[in-house]
Amino acid sequence: MGLTDKEYDYWELPAAFVKMYGGNKEDVRVYASPARINIIGEHIDYNGGKVFPASIDRYLYVAIRKRADSKIIYNDVRFPGTYEFDINDNFAYDKKNDYANYLNGILSQLKEKGYSLPCGFEILMVSNVPAGGGISSSSALECGFAYAVSDTFNLNIDRVEIAKLGQMSEHNFMGVNCGIMDQFIIATGKKNTAEMLDCATLDYEYAPLDLGDYRFVVMNTNKVRKLSDSKYNERRSQCEQALKILQNNGVKINALCELSSEKWEEVKHFVSDEVLQKRAKHCVYENERVLNAVKALKTGDLSELGRLLNASHKSLKEDYEVTGIELDTLAETSQKQEGCLGSRMTGAGFGGCAIALVRNDKVEPFIENVQKEYTKKAGYCAGFFACETGDGVFRIL
Repeated sequence: MGLTDKEYDYWELPAAFVKMYGGNKEDVRVYASPARINIIGEHIDYNGGKVFPASIDRYLYVAIRKRADSKIIYNDVRFPGTYEFDINDNFAYDKKNDYANYLNGILSQLKEKGYSLPCGFEILMVSNVPAGGGISSSSALECGFAYAVSDTFNLNIDRVEIAKLGQMSEHNFMGVNCGIMDQFIIATGKKNTAEMLDCATLDYEYAPLDLGDYRFVVMNTNKVRKLSDSKYNERRSQCEQALKILQNNGVKINALCELSSEKWEEVKHFVSDEVLQKRAKHCVYENERVLNAVKALKTGDLSELGRLLNASHKSLKEDYEVTGIELDTLAETSQKQEGCLGSRMTGAGFGGCAIALVRNDKVEPFIENVQKEYTKKAGYCAGFFACETGDGVFRIL
């Protein structure tokens, strides 16, 4: 369709939709689904801890219109190829269906829950969320599509259920045993806030994210990540071992993050293995950093938030050991730049993204300086973009 610009405005989508499918622009609905960053709280969701993500102003847009028959048609502005199905299909994962699997996964979960659609529909999508960039493009796709279908067909599915649909699609259809943080913040996020979420109970609270003269810069290592599940499973197993040792020595907890840092210092001698002790230490202190980050934002103390970001990265590097030269170069170079309050890796690690809190008037020289150092160390360029907060999934037209 000749639309190759990096940014794509949502208002262009209805005209592109009509050019592809015919009919009237007035019958087309458009929905927006954001990307996300996790500000702090890494690798503790499976240790009884809390995460602190925010939805950001990079969006995937979904245009949808009902059809008179039972056919389903998917198209994407940037990715060639049309995918056709029927609302009566028994949807199953098929590698050749590419991104359509994420959409069919949602439809399969809707069927499982007893929802039925009276007719088919047409979809045209476009995204300004960097694919594979570690800010959750797949969850934006799942939640944006789920919300669009729910709203278009008056299914009245609430936002928490939208998040659960996305997670269940990953588990049951895509075969990926993911957590729920990404889908949850994308479904429930609010502009100018971050969200402290307990992934076990789904209890959550919003905290103001008024950054004033500062904004987050997302930095993508562009490393081809070969993070096998083995490293994730290894870390998880080590935490479980440390927990069991503590429990066997009379420490009454169900998860590592139930410990305060003071209590951990009292009982850490029970965990004599140095590696297990480091893993547990990260969990305890990272959970405390999440709680302190919420306090810092409530009092408008951005300098304290920056200090916590730096401490989080140091812990992920030294105690949890999930960073690597690429992420360390981005975070540690960022921390030395004028106008940067703090920086850390975000996500699973071993590649992916880091974030930095940078003053608005220093963003350009910040990116230039960090890019120069990164290219020297890594041998290739990183990707950068500044962002602000955005709302969770919503109808835009």
